[in-house]
Amino acid sequence: MLTLSENAKVVLEKRYLTKDDKGEVVETPEEMFVRVARAIAEPERKFGATHSEARRLEAEFFDLMTTRDFMPNSPTLMNAGRPLGQLSACFVLPVEDSMEGIFSSIKNAALIHKSGGGTGFSFSRLRPASDAVSSTGGVASGPISFMRVFNAATEAVKQGGKRRGANMGIMRVDHPDILDFITCKKDKVSITNFNISVAVTEVFMKAALAGEDYELINPRTREAVKKLSARKVFDLIVNLAWQNGDPGIVFIDRINWDNPTPAVGEMEATNPCGEQPLLPYEACNLGSVNLANMVMPGNGVPPAVDWVKLAQVTRQSVHFLDNVIEANQYPLREIHDIVMANRKIGLGVMGFADLLIELGIPYNSEEAVRAAEEVMAFVEEHASEASQELAGKRGPFPNYPGSVFARPELAKERNAFRHIGGKLCGKPRRNATVTTVAPTGTIAIIAGCSSGIEPLFAVSYERKTPTYHLVETNPLFEEVARKQGFHSEDLMQRIAQSNSIQNFPEVPEDVRRVFVTAHDVSPEWHVRIQAAFQKYTENAVSKTVNFPHDASPEDVRRVYLLACELGCKGITIYRDGSRDVQVLSVKKEAEEPGDGGAEEQTAAQGEVQSRQIVPRDRPALTYGVTEKMETGCGNLYVTVNRDSNGLCEIFSTIGKAGGCASAQSEAISRLISLALRSGVEVQSVVKQLKGIRCALPVWKDGELILSCPDALAKVLDHRVIEMGGSPVATEDKLKGEDVLPASSGRVLPSGVPSLPEVRILETKLAGTCPDCGFHLDHEEGCVVCHSCGFSRCG
Repeated sequence: MLTLSENAKVVLEKRYLTKDDKGEVVETPEEMFVRVARAIAEPERKFGATHSEARRLEAEFFDLMTTRDFMPNSPTLMNAGRPLGQLSACFVLPVEDSMEGIFSSIKNAALIHKSGGGTGFSFSRLRPASDAVSSTGGVASGPISFMRVFNAATEAVKQGGKRRGANMGIMRVDHPDILDFITCKKDKVSITNFNISVAVTEVFMKAALAGEDYELINPRTREAVKKLSARKVFDLIVNLAWQNGDPGIVFIDRINWDNPTPAVGEMEATNPCGEQPLLPYEACNLGSVNLANMVMPGNGVPPAVDWVKLAQVTRQSVHFLDNVIEANQYPLREIHDIVMANRKIGLGVMGFADLLIELGIPYNSEEAVRAAEEVMAFVEEHASEASQELAGKRGPFPNYPGSVFARPELAKERNAFRHIGGKLCGKPRRNATVTTVAPTGTIAIIAGCSSGIEPLFAVSYERKTPTYHLVETNPLFEEVARKQGFHSEDLMQRIAQSNSIQNFPEVPEDVRRVFVTAHDVSPEWHVRIQAAFQKYTENAVSKTVNFPHDASPEDVRRVYLLACELGCKGITIYRDGSRDVQVLSVKKEAEEPGDGGAEEQTAAQGEVQSRQIVPRDRPALTYGVTEKMETGCGNLYVTVNRDSNGLCEIFSTIGKAGGCASAQSEAISRLISLALRSGVEVQSVVKQLKGIRCALPVWKDGELILSCPDALAKVLDHRVIEMGGSPVATEDKLKGEDVLPASSGRVLPSGVPSLPEVRILETKLAGTCPDCGFHLDHEEGCVVCHSCGFSRCG
């Protein structure tokens, strides 16, 4: 019997289950898994299976997913068995150095985003800004200008799909425009639909460590055009990453050392989260084994990994993913051809933090590093053997003869696939790669486990939706708390207000030792865990190294160097609060006493003219009420909060509309909150918003709601009335024929009934989810909402 958490059901209904033309869900979770299992088992018929054998495999795949032992990537769950049929998550597209090539890539990216995939690009082939353009006699505008065109195209396409378009932009560190690339997201508002990473070479890293210069190479002429200090460029990368999380780093030479088909081409880019290096036009199908389900119960002895079950699930998952290649409907012929030639799959893991907890191992420990290596080595071995078995039945991937698997001497020469040896080499394989550790934000929610290889994001947390507000506790922690007798609702509430349980003396020390969260894990341990998994992963590992807000650039530098030292293929960091909206203020420099002369008076006048109003700090806890308002865009849920100085903030969530309506209501709410904490009178805010209309006014309890801004104003007005003030009288912006029929009636409220108080926690880490209002966390190279499953990788 399928058991799902309430959170998993919400995610499935919102993002995965089939809906009719009215947007109503017409599929149950069980029916979704039947749909997927049937679609992925059907290709078995191509390899000689009978109808009954295909149906048995369908049942096997159904059990694999409904037991939550394995989940494929989101596009497979969404699209398998449906007309679209695009099942891959990861794509890399080439960006050629011509206007035709550039805009062809933009078109192809739009098609992929429309179908639910994410795209990676290398902009290293484009000639630098101001370089010669022979066809026109002019000069080139450079890669960054075209990145903005790609970004705008993504923005336009993402409005209509289930998954927002996400991109990875990569540039080699030796490109002449590298400094512009490193700083292209410095303002935090440009190129917002991209993650960016610098492709650093071994030559560059050695020069940076030695304090030497390195050469910049014009990709058009292949000639060196300039030298830069490698250390200064590395410092710039570090400082920008410290400021806002971008750019990351990919170690491009290491990626190509592990390129299984070097004769086919060179790898230049990865997918949006960096874990899947791919050749131009290549795609990869991903899936993850749930390690939380791979533990044998103690029964009087310490719990242990169920190696027999893990081997079986790994082999079934490889079979599943290889069938996905056959069932897939590819958006471009070029993608179809190279995918069929290399047949790459990426089997990874999720629930690693849960596994450690069940085994009694702290995440930040040497024992955890050993467990990571042991588990991933086991998955890699059995995934490779399963691929070899499939090759015996179906044949190897067509590019096998020139691959490192067919030529062990080539693998040794390139130092490729350090795990290759003995029975894993020299035998035909069905798939050029078999393992990838990918982000698992929403599929981990469906599976009911921790995300990927990340530590727990929280032990207990408050989750709110427009209809309810509750505390959710990690089931393993709740079980331990009840068993050891320290569980209480009050304790769970207080823990939910913290990022850690380390300062709760009510929790026994041995429990605190095991239940560590991302905030308890130092950056060095994040990198060591990532490196442990990378050691036995053929592709790469998606992981975010989280830093506290007070971390220094030097802390980031150490992590980047450690990732280089330990053999990672890339690294992404996020410093808490570094991407939040920062309030502008003027920093007063210390001045020597002056004589009051003209220059000092002029400077003082300039300071007065440039002085900005700085909002008061937001307290950790605020109290308020939530009111439902009907608008033409759907139900708008508005929360208005107070602090000791009065109204201080407003949050709004639009029902099913999403898209622009959701973004605009959030933007307006943020600006209102900023105004309220800056001392602007509530009545002045209401006066500006009240009466603004859109094309879809509606009536609610005799009150005309002209638009979302008008609804926000009315809710603020209601709070003013509750506090004993008078409603703001403004002339509604309706004229003559715009007024609805008189029979609709219109009654201004004399007051509103009191509503239950709702405690709203301080927004943490990565801001607020645009879909449900819960806080976002940085994990696996993405921002993830653990409440509704929203994720964004750009």
